Amino acid sequence: MSFDEEMREALVTFTIESMELLQNMEEGLLNVEADEDPSEQINAIFRAAHTIKGSSGLFGLNHIVAFTHVVESVLDLLRDGKIAISSELIAALLPCCDHIALLIGGVVDGQVAEDPANTAAGQLLLDELQPFLSGEQHHSVVTSNDRQEKVEAMGGGGAVDSGNWHLSLRFGPDTLREGMDPLSFIRYLSTLGDIVHLTTVCNGIPAEEHMDPETCYLGFEIELKSGAVKADIENVFEFVRDSSTIRILPMESGIDDFIALIRDLPEDDRYLGELLVNSGAVTRHELEEALTRQKSEQQSNDASEHQITPRIGEILVDQQAVQQPIVNAALEKQKQNKDKKNSENQSIRVDAERLDKLIDLVGELVISGAGVNLRSLISSDDTLKEQTSDLMRLIEEVRDSALQLRMVPIGTTFSRFQRVVRDVSKELGKEIELVISGGDTEVDKSIVEKISDPLMHLVRNSMDHGIEAAGVRIERGKPARGVLRLNAYHASGSIVIEVSDDGGGLNRQRILEKAIERGLIDANAQLSDPDIYALIFEPGFSTAQQLSNISGRGVGMDVVKRNVTALRGSIEVDSQLGVGATMRIYLPLTLAIIDGFMIGVGQSTFVIPLDRISECLALPSDTNNHDYIDLRGEVLPLIRLRSLFEISGETPSRENVVVVEYAGNKTGFIVDELLGEFQTVIKPLSKLFIHIKGVAGSTILGTGKVALILDVTTLIELATRQNQALLKNVNPKLPNNSNFISGALSYEST
Repeated sequence: MSFDEEMREALVTFTIESMELLQNMEEGLLNVEADEDPSEQINAIFRAAHTIKGSSGLFGLNHIVAFTHVVESVLDLLRDGKIAISSELIAALLPCCDHIALLIGGVVDGQVAEDPANTAAGQLLLDELQPFLSGEQHHSVVTSNDRQEKVEAMGGGGAVDSGNWHLSLRFGPDTLREGMDPLSFIRYLSTLGDIVHLTTVCNGIPAEEHMDPETCYLGFEIELKSGAVKADIENVFEFVRDSSTIRILPMESGIDDFIALIRDLPEDDRYLGELLVNSGAVTRHELEEALTRQKSEQQSNDASEHQITPRIGEILVDQQAVQQPIVNAALEKQKQNKDKKNSENQSIRVDAERLDKLIDLVGELVISGAGVNLRSLISSDDTLKEQTSDLMRLIEEVRDSALQLRMVPIGTTFSRFQRVVRDVSKELGKEIELVISGGDTEVDKSIVEKISDPLMHLVRNSMDHGIEAAGVRIERGKPARGVLRLNAYHASGSIVIEVSDDGGGLNRQRILEKAIERGLIDANAQLSDPDIYALIFEPGFSTAQQLSNISGRGVGMDVVKRNVTALRGSIEVDSQLGVGATMRIYLPLTLAIIDGFMIGVGQSTFVIPLDRISECLALPSDTNNHDYIDLRGEVLPLIRLRSLFEISGETPSRENVVVVEYAGNKTGFIVDELLGEFQTVIKPLSKLFIHIKGVAGSTILGTGKVALILDVTTLIELATRQNQALLKNVNPKLPNNSNFISGALSYEST
């Protein structure tokens, strides 16, 4: 690979990682206000901006560096506690995230040079940050983390709140000869704080006859009350540091502050000494001394081959540079950092196209395996059958593992709505809280990509038409702040995504009136609540009395249903007037390969998704050609697939019923044969057949024949309507099956 190709690949990686960092940055900004201890979130936001800036510099993207630098400066002030978290600050930083994303998006499109228009737009955003940089916003809002403010407000490196330090000074014997006055250092030390207690150590003074007037024998034990950091105190003795013994320790009361400070450090450093220096417990000079001693002892031990070289923490404690509890806290932090790095190193980034290619190949492997298995079953070679059985088991494991690679938590998609809810609620003048649950639910990546738009419509619609204005909510006895919930979970082989709100709910009567007005239903029609609520998904249907920029034009909900249906899913509405509404989306676990159940009708073979099948039974002989049977006291509507698909041939003497269930509704498919389970690789229908209802796709059997995959959801809807007509006896004319299967569907396997 040439250098240019390597750089191009590196640039692609940079843009992908930067977009992920921006996503994390935006999530952090949206959550930091509500965080009781936001220090870690602030650090994470700062690191994201810092990483983007640094990486941009590596590629010479100076316009991104220049813009991000200002953002980083504001975040640095926030991190140091010099400015406070406020809604104004968050509102100023969020558009900056968008602008950085715009600049990086330009890089993706090949725009690596500065664009004057973008620069001008960016400057407007930077102007919004200037009040925070100049300190005009310092007193706007109280910082939520008191401890962090106390520590970091004293200036980099850290310090203790009480400011009490213990200094043990032993001046070198040549201090006086070198023109230094020990007392001058003590006096200078007093400029950094209050000397609470001073003890002169005179035990080094010899007898009078042996005393040298030019030799310094003095030492001091000092308790200093100061807000200065350790490095500043150490610098007081800079001119005598090499010839004297200077030990500076926090008092016992300050140890807990240092331990807390170490635990709050960013997870960048993996070396113990750096952690101690960054916390302010050890100065750089003390660390260098300890490292020098360690290196010296290492060389000495290498020669002797017997002793163990002391660790840096042990040396620092032995030198009285730091107390053991602080070293223990740093060791614990070091272990956490190491564990996190190891965890991060366990995942790799894979191009989605490669995964898709892998899934395609696994699909072909499944089809080929089914062919081999079929051949072995008709063979009399028992050994071949046994080996083929093992092969099919392995193929199934490979299939499941490959599909698992495409599964991603839906929480990432949910979290993007934090920004949507914030912006839309501000635009609507409503106070709305977004509550997310089930974010760990894993969904096929291709489904996640396609479900975002439908969710966006549902969320915006709930905020605009579902949740009432604050005044109305208070009048109805509700909290002024509305709640919008996003939830996801697995149920009966499907993924269920819920969008619910505690607003006014759907107005059943208004929907009916609107539907009658538009001629969608007859004025005397008797519809259930789910059927009435389903009318909102009709194209152009809207009961909104006022249009807004958000919704109300009847455009969107029909798109939602169309997109969900395209994913082989369905949507249902549950609502209670005055209490709220829930939109519930049912989606398949995956779009690629499923466990199916083969059935035969005449010469044709169909596949039903196995997770939709409740049971199989023989068709009772006393049905008298009715389209329903009594299934243990329950009316089970039937669909005769032979009639539905206009399949010719003799009906066998014994027919079977495959009972399928979806969203609580059951239907029986009357079939000729039950052919057993089958790993089904879903092949999409061509554009010519894509409009056909009741068929979800096709698959290739082991024999090489094509089988249609039944769309259970749509067929159950047909049977449910039949069932309701039978029970209510209001519509004796059932829908014409041939019309339901739009376009004459006459299918024979070949």
